[in-house]
Amino acid sequence: MLLPPPRRSPPPRSPSPRPAVSLLLLGIATVLAACAPKPDSGPVVVSAIGAAPALADPAKGRLDPSARVLLDATAQGLVRFDAAGQIEPGIAERWSVIDNGTSYIFRLRDAEWPDGRSVTAADVVKLLRRQLATQSRNVLVPFLTAIDEIVEMTPEVIEIRLKRPRPDLLKLFAQPELAIVRIAQPGGSGPYRILAQRGPVVRLRPAFDPSRAADDQATEPSANDDARLIGERAAMAIARFDAGHSDAVLGGSFVDWPIVLETRIAPISRRFDPAAGLFGLAFTSRDGVLASPVNRAAIARSIDRAGFTAAISPEWESTTQLLPEQLDSAAPPALAAWTQPLAPDERSPRATIDAWRAANPGDVRIRVALPDGPGATILYGYVAGALLSLGMAPERVGPDAPADLRLIDEVAPYDSARWYVARACQPCSGAAQLAIEAAREADSPRLRAQQIAAADAALASDVAFVPIARPLRWSLVAPRLRAWAANTRAWHPLNHLRTDTN
Repeated sequence: MLLPPPRRSPPPRSPSPRPAVSLLLLGIATVLAACAPKPDSGPVVVSAIGAAPALADPAKGRLDPSARVLLDATAQGLVRFDAAGQIEPGIAERWSVIDNGTSYIFRLRDAEWPDGRSVTAADVVKLLRRQLATQSRNVLVPFLTAIDEIVEMTPEVIEIRLKRPRPDLLKLFAQPELAIVRIAQPGGSGPYRILAQRGPVVRLRPAFDPSRAADDQATEPSANDDARLIGERAAMAIARFDAGHSDAVLGGSFVDWPIVLETRIAPISRRFDPAAGLFGLAFTSRDGVLASPVNRAAIARSIDRAGFTAAISPEWESTTQLLPEQLDSAAPPALAAWTQPLAPDERSPRATIDAWRAANPGDVRIRVALPDGPGATILYGYVAGALLSLGMAPERVGPDAPADLRLIDEVAPYDSARWYVARACQPCSGAAQLAIEAAREADSPRLRAQQIAAADAALASDVAFVPIARPLRWSLVAPRLRAWAANTRAWHPLNHLRTDTN
């Protein structure tokens, strides 16, 4: 687990966000000081960094972080994640895997829609088919192409038939994007119901569970069991927690970590996840100077990755490889040549770019797509410094704007090396694309592993992606939330934050 870092100044070439952060937090704290401190009992108040929570349709595109939290709280998939990021039953009470891993059979438990109607296998099949349809923009669709058919076997049983075995299927089905939810008649089967929403604050209460209706120990949920979910900017969420008016802040990343350092929040409340995923820069343009892998390597070599991660946290280690470990690849993670020391006969990065510019006169401008926030400003300082050292003009643009270099900061939804190589290809060489596609279509684990290894090696040779580190994910957690647990998914369901609501 990462330890809270000491306060450090960013490198000279990166303007420090700290004074502005301090003033912002002071202003927010002044507003919050007018509120009475929240007692240790009663509803749990959780801030999710993001926009105001709303029940959104995953088939229409990527969800805002607070929308993912709300969807997971009010609608569960066939399975879901527990506090430790492990698979637990959702709408399915049990399941079996047969036919050499090409058939998953799920038996549904008793569950109800918000209107009291029972959830049936027909409902589940219809809604899952919609999320996985060809026209769906669900972000998980590219990684679920092995699904051949979803069928209703009985009113309580469904079967998912695969073209090829996929051992990590359950981890994908546990993601909020595959929750069984009705958007037109909003809601899912729980574990919470929406009682009310006022602006960015959603009040939730545990849903009625038909499977426990005959349990003599079951008690009717009360206001004491409620959760209040607030979607808000990081600075407001952190200040709210610092003032004692919330129990948790979820969804923290490197972008917002410098803000936490300006607070009085105790180190014991600063929690980190050993998140698995990608944090690095993808070359999203192949025009001009970026057309050559030699030039892309010169840029990659010039970025002080270790200096940047140390500026955010001394405990945050940089990396030189795309894959965090071998996973299901047939070979250890590939290392690009630019990660090794220069050979005596090799040109320096500046000499490489100067040689290109001698044949291609004119200014070279590189657009760098980054999110807003002080952590991203520190990253831009390091990237811009590297580009300036090569005689290039850096330009910072928004995360969704056209760019030449784009930050990828994502937690892996499942543990396959194919996810890493596919996400790093934005774009990549023809050899890498062919290997990624061949891995997707492979009909045996051995062939799949070989193609993943080929894709990893091709991406390293192509210099399509500059690995920097593993994703930095943090939460702020009050002592009363004893069930919070660090996990590789960096996912913390609202119903698994305190022991009395599990």
